[in-house]
Amino acid sequence: MKPNLQDSARGFSLLSDPTRLGIVQVLARGPKSVTGLRKTLKLKQPSVSHHLGLLRLGGLVNGTRQGKSVIYSCDKASLKALASGLSNLVPK
Repeated sequence: MKPNLQDSARGFSLLSDPTRLGIVQVLARGPKSVTGLRKTLKLKQPSVSHHLGLLRLGGLVNGTRQGKSVIYSCDKASLKALASGLSNLVPK
């Protein structure tokens, strides 16, 4: 699925924040819980949860409930579409 300009702008805006970009980079290596992200990124839990909420609303990450925890992962299709849109901006 090819994103439209609004979707691309929203995705780039979400990734322009260093904390959210860091979360996506960590999740690109594999799924993690909020606790795992907090420890890896050395951030406070409320901050991680806030940024994850924005990334989920933007469709860049997914959450899957496992017992009392939620395990987060990248939405690969959305990130690939965003990367494809960016590569289309580079002249050939």
